[in-house]
Amino acid sequence: MSEHPIVVIGAGASGLMAAIHAAGSGCPVVLLEGTPDGGRKILISGGGRCNILPSVAAPERFVTDSSPHTLKNLLRSWPLPEQRRFFEGEMGLRLILEEATGKLFPEGNSARAVRDALVALARTRGAELRFNSRAAELAPSGGLWEVRTEAGDRLPASAVILATGGRSVPATGSDGWGLEAMGRLGHRVRPPYPALTPLTADPAVHASLAGVSLEVILEAPGPKKKTTTRGGFLFTHRGYSGPAVLDISHTAVRSRLGGEPRQSIFVRWTDLDAAAWEGRLMGHRGTVASLLAEYVPARLAETLCSEAGLADGVRAAYLPREQRLALLRLLTRYPLPWTGDEGYAKAEVTGGGVDLGEIDPKTMESRACRGLFLCGELLDAFGPIGGHNFQWAWATGRAAGQGAAGKGER
Repeated sequence: MSEHPIVVIGAGASGLMAAIHAAGSGCPVVLLEGTPDGGRKILISGGGRCNILPSVAAPERFVTDSSPHTLKNLLRSWPLPEQRRFFEGEMGLRLILEEATGKLFPEGNSARAVRDALVALARTRGAELRFNSRAAELAPSGGLWEVRTEAGDRLPASAVILATGGRSVPATGSDGWGLEAMGRLGHRVRPPYPALTPLTADPAVHASLAGVSLEVILEAPGPKKKTTTRGGFLFTHRGYSGPAVLDISHTAVRSRLGGEPRQSIFVRWTDLDAAAWEGRLMGHRGTVASLLAEYVPARLAETLCSEAGLADGVRAAYLPREQRLALLRLLTRYPLPWTGDEGYAKAEVTGGGVDLGEIDPKTMESRACRGLFLCGELLDAFGPIGGHNFQWAWATGRAAGQGAAGKGER
């Protein structure tokens, strides 16, 4: 073994997993983390409960501008059932399925327990964790790597694992340093952007509906293919949130940042299509508002009736054809009036990042810089909410840790 350690930069989900597997191979490992405790995105995930994994893998729902084939191979490198066995067996965290969402949570619903278990296992396997130690410079040096911290410490390393994340939720310590460092080292970095972020509307035309939630289908038509999401939708004082909105938000964000016409997003408020709704309207003896309230929250039902120009108390069966068609369009293809987004401050992940073609998918080693390994959110890939991005972090962190340990053998 090299006398010099493997240095892992970043103690988030992928960095902790990388340190665990690198140290588990018998190599000396030093883990640098700028915050006092690490794993801060783990702590806030799932509303403080931490949805560790999805119950069903969905590689087809991931987004990348790199090779989708490489992305899928990286996810398959540590299959979902094996990841679950790791958490339940080696980490002692029993996972419970939340059937309504398909998410896997720790039995105690504690994100802190997940973070603390990862930190403890890294230490048990021999990794040295240095908190409040932020990397400032990274450069090859005489066949090794040298990492300099903001405090001026210089660490020679047999290999470096970069697990610094992107720019999402900067309050947790994500500042984009790793992306900038990779650019300086000559790697292709696809432009980063906030993803899985709430959308806003200015003016906030639906502020009166703040707090109203329901299950919807969203559609964003595109020049090559449309993006469709299904799930929870929440009206906020500033715009819209919920799983369906977060999962489609990247299409809106990218159209805004690219200077393109604003991406249209259409809402289907229920599973009913126009023909089904027309049948219900024609056969209903009560008011339109009372019929709609059987399928959507009453406040939303009233808003849709108002926007369709319906008089209060109008009966469904006697609705004039023009107004009926207007209502059907609002029920099944409602144009969402978004104008912006909450950006990195509320984004759950960062889109873009280091092109997947820049790494060896078996070891996560940079093709341009030998001895440098990458993992997690730093890479050009993200998945839908529901534990999929943790699945990516665990898989790529493990591969980077094992790859660096192989590199560190002499």
